[in-house]
Amino acid sequence: MKLSSDSETLAENKVLILYILNKVGKSISNDSLLNLVLAVTDMNYFYFQQFLLDLIENKYIVSYDKDNSTLYEITDFGRETLSLTQDIIPGIIKLRVDSNFKDELVSFEDKHSVVAEYIPRSEDNYTVTCKIIDNNDTIFEVKTFAGSREKAKNIVDNWNNNADRIYPEILSALTKEK
Repeated sequence: MKLSSDSETLAENKVLILYILNKVGKSISNDSLLNLVLAVTDMNYFYFQQFLLDLIENKYIVSYDKDNSTLYEITDFGRETLSLTQDIIPGIIKLRVDSNFKDELVSFEDKHSVVAEYIPRSEDNYTVTCKIIDNNDTIFEVKTFAGSREKAKNIVDNWNNNADRIYPEILSALTKEK
């Protein structure tokens, strides 16, 4: 893809981003949007970021911070523009988006509804945060201490792989009457 000379490719990719945001129908993180775009077309990361910035500057997309991440959402102006320009997206790309989108969106929602991260405070002090997010709202969050990077990583991996089992156990323990 040539960024500087092919204005049709530039427009196609910007409209594709709008098309995907419109399909999502809710706020989405940068990484999630990039993954959805890459699922249907081969786009350079740096071009993607430039397209996103251009769309924000022109008010087709709005961005805002929530829970330590930046989220993106299509604006009404972006939807109007999409309705006028979506015909420039090649049919094969639209077909890929439309046919694969449900699977990708389910995968995206599964991956992004369970979040875990660790932050080093010192060499032997890590804060681990485990969350469950539903429709961009944090519905459960727990923070804990880990005495080593390995323990912090183990907690994160365990949460990511077993949150569906751990979360109900924690809720049960919290709501149990004695």
